[in-house]
Amino acid sequence: MDVPAQDDGTSESRRKGPGKRSHSEAVPAPNAPCGACKFLRRKCISGCIFAPHFGSDQGAARFAAVHKVFGASNVSKLLLHIPPNRRHDAVVTISYEAQARLSDPVYGCVSTIIALQQQVASLQAELSVVQTQVMNSRYVMANAFHNSTQQQQQQQNICYSNTSSASNNLISLHSFSPNFGEIHEEEEESNDPAIAFANNIFQ
Repeated sequence: MDVPAQDDGTSESRRKGPGKRSHSEAVPAPNAPCGACKFLRRKCISGCIFAPHFGSDQGAARFAAVHKVFGASNVSKLLLHIPPNRRHDAVVTISYEAQARLSDPVYGCVSTIIALQQQVASLQAELSVVQTQVMNSRYVMANAFHNSTQQQQQQQNICYSNTSSASNNLISLHSFSPNFGEIHEEEEESNDPAIAFANNIFQ
């Protein structure tokens, strides 16, 4: 007659084996590597030179262009010779140059620089034309204002001369009126026969 085996928990532990652990005792996953180390398929150590500039999400795609054009070791040496507070600007510049070189293998970022220089020259020419138009407009407005001022002065001079001539005429009329009265009286006396006869007697 077979005796049933007692279940004391040892059978379950034997099935799991000494190297197996339950889910409650799982080891936490390590930190995600940076984009550069993920692309290079290496362990991202503490103090990685690429970690602050190439994140784990989109850093791998950015670093792929940088590695293809410049090489990971060259970029690492370059960043080590740059002060930490300026490394971010250097990484941005290197990434831009790498993308430009992949887009235009012949000229790279030089084609963009030439296009921007041409755009600046065109804008400077347009600005020069506008400045010339502004100067011409100011000159025309200044001439118009000067002409209107001269016309106003001429009108004032004409009005003043007319007023002066009218006053002179009045003065001459006033000075001429008494003499005219005396002459008129003399003419009346010479025309009177009695007065003329008396004048002949007394002469």
